[in-house]
Amino acid sequence: MRALIVNDDGIDSPGLAALARAAADAGLEVVIAAPAEEHSGASASIIATQGAAVTAAGGKGTVRSERREVVGLDAEAHAVHAAPALIVLLALHGSFGPTPDVVLSGINRGANVGTAILHSGTVGAALTAGQGGVRALAASLDVGLADDVEHHWATAADVVARVLPTLLASPAGTVHNLNVPNVATAEGVELVEAPLAPFGIVQTTMTEVDGDDVRLSIRQHSAADAPGTDMERLASGLATVTAVDWGA
Repeated sequence: MRALIVNDDGIDSPGLAALARAAADAGLEVVIAAPAEEHSGASASIIATQGAAVTAAGGKGTVRSERREVVGLDAEAHAVHAAPALIVLLALHGSFGPTPDVVLSGINRGANVGTAILHSGTVGAALTAGQGGVRALAASLDVGLADDVEHHWATAADVVARVLPTLLASPAGTVHNLNVPNVATAEGVELVEAPLAPFGIVQTTMTEVDGDDVRLSIRQHSAADAPGTDMERLASGLATVTAVDWGA
């Protein structure tokens, strides 16, 4: 089976490389196509970036890409000047070789939980694959908001390996959202199914209107406010997987 590896953190993300290695170790034929620049928060946007210019897909321009090498991987890789969802659309139309059987998106730097997954470029890529009738997984590592935290990509990759057999045996168009705690080893990390929380870890709110300008602020939610959900279960040290209905 052929796997497209994509993300929203960009082609140079170590999480992308960890995910590609997990797919290759699972026996999948891997092709990597990821944004040349970071596209976090892009949702399912289909935007192509041409240098400083931004154009909506479907215009007269072309989507640029360059062949790249990913350290430690013998796999075809493309740095694409486009948002993750557009990269998936291109892949579904044969831009990077045969149509993939599965799309693996991530491993994202930071959790994607609750209904806030709507805004995630990582999840947006997976949902776009699902809409195209291709199985997909969005995978994220819960590294929190601090900048000086060690990122345990291998832990997330090990949990991805647990999820893959179930995903590959699922009906076409199935989309799963996976979140993994940032711990040193996957040994002892329990994987559970959990529904989405009714909100995300952080919420953007408007705090002030000053003429034509709007000032925004970020408020962090407490996982205890959503018992039994993916956010609460992840905060308790469990890896969570949620089946997402892309047509809802």
